[in-house]
Amino acid sequence: MKLLLTPLLAGQIKQLYEEMEQAYDFVANQLQLTCTGCSDNCCDSYFQHHTYLEWGYLWQGMNQLPTEQQRLILKKAAAYESRCESAQLRGEIPGVMCPLNESGLCILYGHRLMVCRTHGVPATMIRPDGKILRFPGCFRCQELVDKSYPNRKGIPVVERTSLLQRMVVLEQKFLDGKRHLLPRMKMTIAAMLLAGPPAVPHCSDRPQNEVHSASENSTKAG
Repeated sequence: MKLLLTPLLAGQIKQLYEEMEQAYDFVANQLQLTCTGCSDNCCDSYFQHHTYLEWGYLWQGMNQLPTEQQRLILKKAAAYESRCESAQLRGEIPGVMCPLNESGLCILYGHRLMVCRTHGVPATMIRPDGKILRFPGCFRCQELVDKSYPNRKGIPVVERTSLLQRMVVLEQKFLDGKRHLLPRMKMTIAAMLLAGPPAVPHCSDRPQNEVHSASENSTKAG
């Protein structure tokens, strides 16, 4: 049974994404951070994603593409997963270009996921146990911070906690009481594409622990 992404819920996650972008832009402007001319492409970072809602929203965008373009993307996604698995077997952290990247641009830019929208600038997050996590941003960002804030005081950051809490609320609405029927999710974009839109598995097919993809780690600093 497919999980239904209603127009109302799609609009709510779109609004949340827009607020994430505004928070990112505010900090990036303060740091004078841009991606222009950067030799390091974040789209080859190995990110895994954890919400069924974002999976469904990604497929909303995918379904708007022509059939032939979808076929080519899925072919690239299969190659991506294969290369990542090979890297893991060699004991390496995968660094493979996202199958949605075409000539340096995201094919599904309007439907890109939370990590894609927030990675790059310094950020903080408070875990449920009260521990504060700090993310330094991409390599170019870290260089700018080192230059402009040598004493490490007053560094602008995106505070992710409230944004993530709202994502959790939307995820609960999307799953509509079916959370106990679904495994914990940990998937790359490529794996989401290859698996098709998210659905509640039949009892005989239901995994026991996680939905995941080849590796467990991320290539670059958050």
